[in-house]
Amino acid sequence: MKKEITDSQEETGSASDLIDAKIRELNDWRGQTLARVRALVKQADPEVVEEVKWRGVPVWSHGGIICTGETYKNAVKMTFARGAALDDPSGLFNSSLEGNTRRAIDLHEGDTIDEAALKALIRAAVALNAAKRK
Repeated sequence: MKKEITDSQEETGSASDLIDAKIRELNDWRGQTLARVRALVKQADPEVVEEVKWRGVPVWSHGGIICTGETYKNAVKMTFARGAALDDPSGLFNSSLEGNTRRAIDLHEGDTIDEAALKALIRAAVALNAAKRK
């Protein structure tokens, strides 16, 4: 797995370290869910680049942003940067459905993640990023 560190992260640690710290800091179902999402992203794309942007939001990229892992009081939100252009045969997208670009998956306490479908969606996002670069 590649790691990308921005100038501001050089002083505070790598992106992966910052994401580890965020998961530990949450110390509840949101941290567990974010850790599971992160593991699935890495399984789906072993070459993913972890970044931290926008005041601490985990971002996974490969040829462009794949998705983010935002945490809120009642949800962990995976926002796919180009989600509107992705096929979602399993119907994972359940948030930000009205926009022309992004789509999101809101995960709530107790939700079960369809891991195979999520990994397929992540791989599709990577393929879409690769196609746009050609």
